[in-house]
Amino acid sequence: MLRLVRPRFPSLSGGGDSVAVVPADLPFETETPRLRLRRPVPDDLDFHVALHSDPRLYTHAPQALKSEEENRAQFAAFLRHWDDHGFGYWTVEDRASGEPLGVAGVRQAEGYLNLYYRFHHQGHGRGYAREAAREAVALAAEWLPGMPVRAVVRDGHEASLRTAERAGLARAGTLRHPDDLPEEEPSVMLEAPQVHRLDRVENPDEVVDLWQRVNDAGGSVGFTPGAPRSQVEAALRRHEDEMAAGLAFLGVLRDPSGALLGLGWWTRSRTPLLAHTRWLYRLMVDPSQQGRNLGRILMGGLHRLARSDGAELLTLDYRSGSGVGAFYARCGYTEVGRIPGAIRVAPGDDRDDVIMTRRVDGAVLRPDGRT
Repeated sequence: MLRLVRPRFPSLSGGGDSVAVVPADLPFETETPRLRLRRPVPDDLDFHVALHSDPRLYTHAPQALKSEEENRAQFAAFLRHWDDHGFGYWTVEDRASGEPLGVAGVRQAEGYLNLYYRFHHQGHGRGYAREAAREAVALAAEWLPGMPVRAVVRDGHEASLRTAERAGLARAGTLRHPDDLPEEEPSVMLEAPQVHRLDRVENPDEVVDLWQRVNDAGGSVGFTPGAPRSQVEAALRRHEDEMAAGLAFLGVLRDPSGALLGLGWWTRSRTPLLAHTRWLYRLMVDPSQQGRNLGRILMGGLHRLARSDGAELLTLDYRSGSGVGAFYARCGYTEVGRIPGAIRVAPGDDRDDVIMTRRVDGAVLRPDGRT
């Protein structure tokens, strides 16, 4: 389960090629099941130099291996980026032992956020880079809007390409990196999908097509597998009516080519007492893209949209037995109740309606306690 080391970061605003600054007292630090992802400190210099001086880590681009002096200057630049922007490449540690394992995260480049990961040789093959990269992309989707997340990988470096793709990025062309030799093929550029707000459904057929694929794959999106398209279309029209009334908006996840990968609706209550709360409905990701971190990226982007819409408290529900509770917990949600047997999937198959919630700032939920 995701647990932030310090209070969640404040909302960031950004557009074009700019990125807002995170205040220095709220660093962009977090933990994953196995890793601690923290801001680098001057005492990390020796580890950084040793990591970036190991020729075994540069077999796909030996010309990129830098001298000790260059690596010291690079580390100083990493520290300055944190000072200037409030985020950057982490020092990655083993949560259990505290041992430094590598460097990973996102850093501002020219017009994009560069995704980076490098781990010591003994840690290769254990999925550390994938775990850190997935977290970096998901957090960037929530807290660093305005610029896409990209990775530049040497052509033929299959392990690094797989890591980027498992973090949610897709191949988006090639470019000539400064470390590419003239006789070599240009590096591969990969880019993460982005989440956008829609106040009206621009392409209903596209949404219904995705909805049916998710439904038929067993997703918990309001129907049982095999439900006719007409029923899904009718449900979509109800959401469109809410959107037209200003009571809902749609968040869509699209890859760099524009393909729809996922979506979810935020709805609000007409009751003024609940104006600070939003409810999440119909969260779905293309079932053919499972395992690529897209659910976390979508949720991160949806949280950002809800925050910018004025929300303070986010609530969702799901049917028990669907297996999504652990996913929502990793996204910061806490179960606050369930209604036993409230959802009848089929005769003799009643499920609980499970309710989860979180604050948009990630702070601990504190019940009022009064009866």
